[in-house]
Amino acid sequence: MVQRVETQRRKAYVIRLTTAQLMVALVGILMAYPVARMPGVFSVATGALVALLPQAFFIQRMGILHSKRTSRSGVDLFRAEAGKFGLTVALFSAVFVVAPPSNPAFFFSAYVAVVLMHGLTPLFMRRHRTLD
Repeated sequence: MVQRVETQRRKAYVIRLTTAQLMVALVGILMAYPVARMPGVFSVATGALVALLPQAFFIQRMGILHSKRTSRSGVDLFRAEAGKFGLTVALFSAVFVVAPPSNPAFFFSAYVAVVLMHGLTPLFMRRHRTLD
């Protein structure tokens, strides 16, 4: 019973975090359009994707949303985090080699804003206190 509640809490946190990150990306896109038009929008979207795709990989690898049993092994956590880091490095490399952003300030601002939502999302979470 406690395991099930904990799993539901993790799923709710991941869903809220992802929603908050997508909202930050959307706000960034809406703010970039009047200033730099489509090149700015592309830079913001690319920066947001470089932050969101490794997180999606980590969530999938840890089985937080789709698995009946979430992974609790430290080795699994290390592998998922190492894969997330490797994917981040690969995405940064690919972006700057294949399609360099027209406005690096928008690119890095979007990336940092999306990544910082990890620290800000707990402030938006409702605290459920139980009396034991």
